[in-house]
Amino acid sequence: MWTAVPQITGRHHDIPTADGFTAEALNRHYAGISSDQNYWPPQKRHTVALSHYEPVYEWQVLSVLDKLPATATGLDQLPAWFLCTGALFFYRPITRLFNASIATSTIPHQWKLAKIRPVAKTTNPLQNSDYRPISVTSVLSRTLERIVVRKFMYPAILKPQQSLDFSCQYAFRPTGSTTSALIAIFHSVTDLLSSNPYVGIIALDFSKAFDTVRHSELFRKLAMLDIPDEVFNWTVDFFSGRSHCTSYRGETSELLDISASIIRGSAVGPVSYVINAADLTTVIDGNQMHKYTLTIRT
Repeated sequence: MWTAVPQITGRHHDIPTADGFTAEALNRHYAGISSDQNYWPPQKRHTVALSHYEPVYEWQVLSVLDKLPATATGLDQLPAWFLCTGALFFYRPITRLFNASIATSTIPHQWKLAKIRPVAKTTNPLQNSDYRPISVTSVLSRTLERIVVRKFMYPAILKPQQSLDFSCQYAFRPTGSTTSALIAIFHSVTDLLSSNPYVGIIALDFSKAFDTVRHSELFRKLAMLDIPDEVFNWTVDFFSGRSHCTSYRGETSELLDISASIIRGSAVGPVSYVINAADLTTVIDGNQMHKYTLTIRT
């Protein structure tokens, strides 16, 4: 049905690029948004204990590599089709690489580089903000991120601290979706109308929500979850020392460092935003909140 909507309305995902924009200008614009003027590096936990436990299993990596969907290639130039085709040869060394990354809480430098592909939000872009930045990251990085999210972050979300509430969050959690959010809103309105003359709905859309997340706040809340020390430190390293360039009309800009954002296009990003927004709750009895997050896959 959704495929038919753009055809009928004349709206298409691939909007032609416009004149007057450059890769360098767009990249500076995005880097400016994803920079925290009061940035201070999140502190790693010093209680981590070295062990021989390997959280990533060979069969998991083989299964993921064998089913890799067609996706954009990151700056490390390792395409998904190559990893998928050679899965039987690669899964053992990649498993060792993944476990070493988690055990040492270290992200390879190549995985911290992203290439932004601007996507026009309007049919006639007039300014840099009319282009949505979609980060293309390493396929290998995204593969490990998905394993970390499913094995550690999702279980932690199911048992949150009292100050964090995930019950009204839809999408990017173990259960729930944006469709579930619409059903829940419809149910809440119907239920309230049975005992009230009217129901007021206030819809809020946070502008540049992903791009302006402050790492200090994110890790303050992440520290409240039951996540192993090495995984917490791995996440700290994941968000530290990141850079991006922008590719536009055949030109690629220089790399610029960023100190904020949860990285659009990453697998850790959406669940990190869910954690960051977990303390956003109602303050008046009788009010209800339904939160959901949308993102664009690369």
